[in-house]
Amino acid sequence: MKYLVYCACIFLFLLQGCSNAPMISGTLDMTKGQGWKPMVYLVQPEGFGALGQSFTGKLLDSSKVDSNGHFQFGNQVKIKDTVLFEVVVQKEGERYSNRLENENPETDNYFPLVWTPGEQIVMKAAINRFQASATVENPSSVNAAFMQLRDIKKNAFVQYQESLGQQEWDEQLLEREKAHHTYQYSLMQFADTTQQLFPALMAIRWVSPEGNYERIPEFLVEQSQQWKTKNPEHPWVKELAASADTDKLPILIGDQMPNLQFPMNDGSKSMFKEVVEGKKLLLLDVWASWCAPCRLENRNVLVPLWEKYHEDGFQILAYGLESSQQAWENAIDKDGAYRWLHASHVEGDQNPLMDSLRIKTIPANFLLDANGMVLAKNLHGDDLVQLVDDYMARH
Repeated sequence: MKYLVYCACIFLFLLQGCSNAPMISGTLDMTKGQGWKPMVYLVQPEGFGALGQSFTGKLLDSSKVDSNGHFQFGNQVKIKDTVLFEVVVQKEGERYSNRLENENPETDNYFPLVWTPGEQIVMKAAINRFQASATVENPSSVNAAFMQLRDIKKNAFVQYQESLGQQEWDEQLLEREKAHHTYQYSLMQFADTTQQLFPALMAIRWVSPEGNYERIPEFLVEQSQQWKTKNPEHPWVKELAASADTDKLPILIGDQMPNLQFPMNDGSKSMFKEVVEGKKLLLLDVWASWCAPCRLENRNVLVPLWEKYHEDGFQILAYGLESSQQAWENAIDKDGAYRWLHASHVEGDQNPLMDSLRIKTIPANFLLDANGMVLAKNLHGDDLVQLVDDYMARH
């Protein structure tokens, strides 16, 4: 009888010990921790829109880092389902425990993890390079995917910074945008190929932490379609689908350009179908007289393309975001852009064309076939020249 009581006590002790085991624990390298709080925070984003976003995640727990760099969570958290957490560190003086940095993967202050009931996650990181250095011991497949995504992001960001060099002027805006898109593309490729939902959603958010997908709406739509097929009832997938509503996104590649009316600079009005009729290829170029990279594109790219192909069925329709008729006409003449068609409502940034196409950023352009279908968007410089050369050679 005493033996049975003794065994029961051991069982209860072990059961209690297991229940108190930390769900997430780890060790921080504090050797370069000056300026950082010796604290770690457990934050739960409660939706796709909150993922990787400052001040939106729910603080669940905090842990003081002891003299050995150790921290742990679990005793205060009561969660019964698989959940995505953000493990976060903060600098001294930061008031908010759920402030997340998305400026530089080398120094960003949080790392996403998925925890499953009963799992004990053990991680290591340097506090001053938290996201860049975070590792998980014997990670699950989903947490291994997070580390893979982090490495892709970190390496792509290094290449992005190197490609920027000393670019400071407006004239380099298009080069900077191209470099940024190359950085984004690495994350987009990961999202396209991973089979793990949460890492894919994190990649989508890291592609644009500010939630601006104007230049890449096709990516958002494709991700929405992919995950609606795989996880149609997941609330975060439903949220992603809502953000990928094509009625709210810019016109997509493969879409038909609406038959808009264009006020031409000669005082006439033309419908889009009239402009594209009989042409092999039309470039709808959205520009402004005050836009330095637009002006360079006029002179260095569009004039040579026009001279080379306009007799073979290549047309340019340039829409100006103008408030001054005089400034608009002066820019057309100075750039040699009088060769092609020009239109503007002369209403500045807020105008019917931008509203119809649901775009806010220039330079912007759309390459359209003879039926007005969008073949490509926002190609500039050599990329634009290459596409026009290839298309005109095949048609």
